[in-house]
Amino acid sequence: MARAIITAERLALAAAEVADEIGFEHVTGSAVARRLGVKEPSLYAHIANARELKVRVALLALEELAARAAGALAGRAGRDALVAFADAYRRYAREHPGRYAAARFELDPETAARSAGPRHSEMIRALLRGYDLPEPDQTDAVRFLGGAIHGYVSLELAGGFRHTPRDADASWAWALDTLDLALRCRSIG
Repeated sequence: MARAIITAERLALAAAEVADEIGFEHVTGSAVARRLGVKEPSLYAHIANARELKVRVALLALEELAARAAGALAGRAGRDALVAFADAYRRYAREHPGRYAAARFELDPETAARSAGPRHSEMIRALLRGYDLPEPDQTDAVRFLGGAIHGYVSLELAGGFRHTPRDADASWAWALDTLDLALRCRSIG
């Protein structure tokens, strides 16, 4: 039997697949080793500990999500940009729930600064240009949108809307319309 070749990229991807299948909180060296068909100690030539494994999944998720959001924003402004950006996050979360959870993993300040994380804020600031918000309103709006989008998506992933009479897609559209209205009102007043 040929030995499995482990690379940093392969290790991160395998851990991300484990996260999507059984949950980010269950990403462990033993689970990833099983996925790769190797013994767990062989992973530690590439990572220092289980936290580093989770950090790698977080970095991968932030990069993938940034790429999706950037593609969705291309050529759009105002409400169209807001909806495209939010929909990109929601689709990613549905397709990759473990990776989406990993994107919220707390990184040390140096790692966070080098990650795709700052690009997410930059993209929200870019979509906010269509609303002509001055500072400090723009910073507040970045936080407001991030919280609203993440809050809705997280509740939906946790099954929070399963037992309600209103379709989650209809509520999502309502929420985005309301976010757009709030931003337009703030830019006026």
